[in-house]
This record gives sequence, structure tokens and C-alpha cells, in this order.
Amino acid sequence: MAKKTLTLNIGASAIALAEYELASGGAMTLLNYGLAPLAVPLDAGNAETILTPALLQIVREKGIKPGKVAVSVSGQMAFLRPAAIAMAGGEEKFEQMVRYEIEQNIPFPLDEMVCDRQIMGETETGDKSVLIVAAKIEQIEAVTNAVAAAGFSPELVDVAPVAAINALKAIAGDDGSCSILLDIGAKTTSLVITEGEKMYNRSIPVAGNNITKEIAQTLGCTLEEAENFKRESAYVSMGGVTEDEDPALDSVSKVCRTVLTRLNAEISRSINFYRSQQHGSAPQKLYLTGGTALLPQIDSFFAESLGMDVEFFNPFAVVPAAPSINQETLSADGAFLAATAGLAVHMAGNAAISINLLPPSLLEERAEVRKIPVLAAGAAAFVAAGVCLLLAMNHSIEVVEECDSAISGMVTSLNGMEKQIKAAQAKEEEESAKSLEMRNLLFRRAGAVARMNVVRLAIGDDLWIHRWEDGKITIRGWKDRVEAFIQRANAKGAKGQTASELVVARLKSHALVNPDTVKVTDMSTLGKDGAIEQFVVELEFK
Repeated sequence: MAKKTLTLNIGASAIALAEYELASGGAMTLLNYGLAPLAVPLDAGNAETILTPALLQIVREKGIKPGKVAVSVSGQMAFLRPAAIAMAGGEEKFEQMVRYEIEQNIPFPLDEMVCDRQIMGETETGDKSVLIVAAKIEQIEAVTNAVAAAGFSPELVDVAPVAAINALKAIAGDDGSCSILLDIGAKTTSLVITEGEKMYNRSIPVAGNNITKEIAQTLGCTLEEAENFKRESAYVSMGGVTEDEDPALDSVSKVCRTVLTRLNAEISRSINFYRSQQHGSAPQKLYLTGGTALLPQIDSFFAESLGMDVEFFNPFAVVPAAPSINQETLSADGAFLAATAGLAVHMAGNAAISINLLPPSLLEERAEVRKIPVLAAGAAAFVAAGVCLLLAMNHSIEVVEECDSAISGMVTSLNGMEKQIKAAQAKEEEESAKSLEMRNLLFRRAGAVARMNVVRLAIGDDLWIHRWEDGKITIRGWKDRVEAFIQRANAKGAKGQTASELVVARLKSHALVNPDTVKVTDMSTLGKDGAIEQFVVELEFK
């Protein structure tokens, strides 16, 4: 019988929530999904403020009902270490040696960490090859608490590189050959080399944000403008002297190539380390995923520089999606969803690597919940055993009366337990109501900040908001700054547009704005010789 499961991948700058249907035999179907950016980089101190509103945004926009969820965190939040451990001395000795390896390789006290391990196979010397995964309890609890604050119940905590490898092995197939999965995110690039039962992982601090910063320096613009330029127009230069007639595009393409050349050098070092330390083979194929992997010509760049086959890993080239999902949109978003597919594989019981970093507090909570039916069943069994014993000893009226008295006492005891359970449930409902009120408040605050950011990005640093009321925004700018605003836009290809037309175009292109409602209703000048230009924009947010 098919069942539904929710999966959530939490990256450095965005999250992806997906709902899958799991059928018998391991087949799965994507039913629904949503993506949302994180306002600032996630850490233990801001998880509930940043992560919870983003998750609620997806729930509201996509209509995904909260429930039990499998979660993956970014590779930079965890430590992944391969180790070779001898089996001499039995299982207990083996676990002691695993603990010793963790203490030697993880730079934090063991009581501050949540750890898991999996035996990957045997080494050439006959030892057990073990993958050790650990993360700080404080960070994992901050994430799971933020997820719970949005109404979800974390059942599994995995690490994104491991989840992505599970997706790759289950969906693309595993013939035992050596390959690389390269997840190029915003803040870091996660590299995983896999070969049969061998696995090597590394987090590389060269990724999309490095490209954005260098574009901003090259073009002399803000980081927001550089990020938009990268998403809309950037591509990877193939090494020519001049590749584009547009000087800005030509410069940006070379910036992309320069940053990716640094990343390529780190990949080569990782391959050499893997081959020398783990005696692995030379990788035959590179799979690309992650948001920055969408840069045009990036596959050709890596194929040329690394000398191997390069392929984009989109799980949904194989995994079917519900008819309600737009296939064109899914094709573009597939790079962000690889880890969610791996989590679904894990929940279906088909994962090659089964890691769970669920924090101790949640494990204890689930143990307490499981005790309630056990206690009730034990009480019922005790009553039944007492009745059978008394009836077997004596069928007299006196014994029956004693039995009845015993049952009445037990019923009274169970009624007392029932009252305690109902009181606890009432308390839980009261706290849930308070939590819902706080979540709504956080969501409204996040919405207001998001709308302000939309307008701020549209007007840049040269214009300012003079008034904002009832969907009407009065925008002003000094005449010389307005001209500079237009000149920079023209340099990027926006020929012949006025400042108000540029602002309107940017607002219409944003996902939070209803484009049909955006219009300019008033234009005028103020001050001596028209030193200040002013226009009023009307719009409605979705």
C-alpha cells in the first residue's frame, strides 16, 4: 500500500520541502514541492526566526500539510569521516574503537555531539570500512525545534551529501565505478566521491557567493544586483580572449571561469587525496547539482578541465511527478531537490547509507510517548492474568467477588491515568495555540520585511521611498542620481527606459508581486530647477 512522506532539505541560503508517495517495491512519485530562500545564513541562534517563517511560507503557498518529516542539514553542519577499524575482540570492542575514532577526529567533546556510523564494507587489509557522521547537538536541536515550531515532527535527520548520494545510487544506478557528485551551493560546494562501498566527502568554501562578490566588484554594483545579474545573464567563459560583444557579459563570464578554476583546483586535490589515502580509482564521471550548477556552459568547463564525462543530476528525469506539477518548472528546480529525493529513498528503506542524527531530546520524547500504550497493555494483561488465576483456583462466589473487586480497583487506577493523559493533552493544545499565534506573528513580520526588500531591490541605492500607504509608493531621487541609475541599467541592456519604467519592470518580474497591478500614476519634479524627480507606483503583492 502506498504511503506519503515529507522531506525537507535545509541549505545555507534556501530550503526545499517535498512530498512523495512511496509505493511497494521502492517506487516513488513526487506529489508536491516548494522552495523558499533564507533571509540570512542559518545558525543555532537564529534558526527559529529564519527557518520557521520560510517553512511556513512554503506551507501557505503550496498547501502542504505539516506532519512527520525527514530532514537533511548542510554538509558544513556535520563531520563525515571514513575510518578503518579492526573487528578483533567482538562487537563491544568494535564499538569502543568506533568511539575512540570519533574522539580523535571530531574537534568537540563527545557529550556535545550526536553521532551515527555505518559499516561500508571491508578494506583490502580485512578491516571494516566505517563512515562516521557527527554534528553538534546544539545545532541539530536548533534546526529540529524550528521545524517543530512550524507544525512538523522530525522523524529523521540526515546530512545533505549522504542524502544526495542515496538518491544518486538509487535513481541513477550503482555499477560500482568511481564517480563524483558535486553540489555547488551558495556558501559551500559539497564534493562526494563514491566507488562501490568507498566514500570520500569534502566541503569546499568556493561556491555561488564567491561568484556574486566578484561580479559586484567587477561591475561596481551591489551584491543584490550582482546576484540578479548572475541568475539572469551570467555564463562560464570557455577561455577565449573576447567571447561576448557586451563588455559587461564578457567580463562576468570570465569572472565565473576564474572562480570555477579555483574550485576545479580543489576538486583535483580531493581526487589525488582520495586515490592516495583510500587507494581509490580515478573518477570516470562527474554529476552536477545545486543552484550554481545552473550556470550555462559549466558542464563543458568541468568536462574540459577535469577530462571526464559530466552530467547534470536531476532525479526527476527518472522519478515521476504528479500531473499537477509543472514539468518545465520542475526541470529548472530539480537541481535543488536531489537531497529530498535521497531522504524519500531513506524513508522507503532503500538507502545505501542509513544515517540518523536525531538529537537525544527527541529520542527521549518519542520513548516517553511509546511508554503510554505499553503501560496500558501491561495493566490490561495484569488484570486478565489475575482473573484467570483466581477463576482457576476457585469458582466460588467469594472468589468471583474478590476478582470483581480487583477489577474495579484497576479500572479506578486506569481512570486516573486517563485523567492525567487528558490533562496533558489539554496542556499540549494550549501550548500549540500559543505556538500558532507566535508562528503567525513571525510570518507576518517576515512578509513585511520581504515586501520592503522587493521595493528596495527595485530602486537600488540611487532612489528612496518618500511615502508608502494603501499600495501607493512615492519614490524620489536627486536628478543626477536618477541619471546614474538609468546609465547603469543601460549598461546591462535596458536601453531607452526611464527610471520609473525600470522600477516598474523590476517590480513586475518579482515573484511576490502581482504584475498586472503595477503602474505609475503620477510623475513630477520638485525643488529648484527640478532637482528632485518623483513618481508614484501602485502595486499589489501576492
